Amino acid sequence: MTQAIRLDRSGGTARLTLARPQVHNAFDDTLIAELTDALLALDADPAVRAVVLSGDGSTFSAGADLGWMRRMAQASEAENREDSLRLAKLMRTLNFLSKPTIARVNGSAYGGGVGLVACCDYAIGVEGAKLSLSEVKLGLVPAVISPYVTAAIGPRHARRLFTGAEVIEAQEALHIGLLHTLAPATDLDAAVDRALHFWAKGGPVAQREAKQLALRMAGFTRESAERTDTENAALIARLRVSPEGQEGLTAFLDKRAPNWA
Repeated sequence: MTQAIRLDRSGGTARLTLARPQVHNAFDDTLIAELTDALLALDADPAVRAVVLSGDGSTFSAGADLGWMRRMAQASEAENREDSLRLAKLMRTLNFLSKPTIARVNGSAYGGGVGLVACCDYAIGVEGAKLSLSEVKLGLVPAVISPYVTAAIGPRHARRLFTGAEVIEAQEALHIGLLHTLAPATDLDAAVDRALHFWAKGGPVAQREAKQLALRMAGFTRESAERTDTENAALIARLRVSPEGQEGLTAFLDKRAPNWA
């Protein structure tokens, strides 16, 4: 079986790469499972000081894989809920990882790819990247990733992007807080290395506690996130099997406009 991710380690840095460039690093159940397992293993490894997450090729992540979407469109509400809970566990694991994390946003990010960016502590994007939360075009909502995206950009920007589904440029993503830093493609790795250089000066226990402190001060705990994830998984499962969700998914897969457009 072809692995959906690649892990490289250098000193105390672990670099995780979404390794499905042929489909623009789109999510499917295999990638979700492998990435979750890798993050849990790195979280438990005392030799790991920081984690860098990136994509292979020219795209960070295109969101949901077409084959995965097709299967979920035909699945029951209960099966969709369980599927969504697995994605929710991935996002929660990344968000609350005890090690500092960098999203090396090497290209465009859509849907769940934006969720991964929002879950990282530091998001460094390449100039020219585009980002979008396009779920409403399918009759769906970005339910599972919504707590993390809203925490990153605030409810006002979230309301606009969740409902409008527009594509935004990297510069606007920087302005609203979805990205922290932009760099030309030739300087992207240097920008990541600069962040790692400064992180290496901090005590690992203090950094772990500082990260959890910031989350806690925002009222964001692993326990509260798990409760929210359960509610949001039920929401997206209900929408996927609803008439509007079925029409949106079918229209997208058939490459036609949905009947409400």
